[in-house]
Amino acid sequence: MQKLVYFVGVAGTGKTTVAEKVAEDIPCAFLDRDTVGGRFVEQFLIDNGHDKDDRDSEFYKKNLRDLEYDTTKDICIENLRVGQNVFMISPFTAELKNKAYIEDVLTEAKKTKDEVDVKVVVVTLEDIEKQRKRIEERGTVRDTWKLENWDSYETRVNFVPEINWDIPESNIYQFDNSGELTDQKVTKLKDFIRQ
Repeated sequence: MQKLVYFVGVAGTGKTTVAEKVAEDIPCAFLDRDTVGGRFVEQFLIDNGHDKDDRDSEFYKKNLRDLEYDTTKDICIENLRVGQNVFMISPFTAELKNKAYIEDVLTEAKKTKDEVDVKVVVVTLEDIEKQRKRIEERGTVRDTWKLENWDSYETRVNFVPEINWDIPESNIYQFDNSGELTDQKVTKLKDFIRQ
């Protein structure tokens, strides 16, 4: 059975790092939304007089956010159609709330839930201060706004997202990425994806 796995969670939880570790043993098309749309979004922002790392302004949300997510979805659909496993990495906050989203992905890929096992790995940290520390340590310019506006960012972000997709509860795994990413933790996650 093909695997379609969404690695979701807010900035600083380590979604990409976790997904990369799992992908070492589970072949897949690895689609990180930042990589898929990053260069285009940066150029579009620059051409319109914005900071290339801005992902929090109304301009980005109105003009670019859905383009990035929809392009990533299109690449996912192509890979599903030709029989590949797919790992999708990004917060997917709006998409997880939209019950029709996952149905549309499978329909467009000409696949059913009997052919594609859809799973969601929610990557979290046990407390918000650890998350802030990780964001600071990674030193990404893109995170400047979050750090400068931490109090409002903290209150407006849902750190464990709402998932409205029609998938079994057992296909959702909350992965606490606090502390060291041990082989034991990664093995448990691989077992969840493979089962």
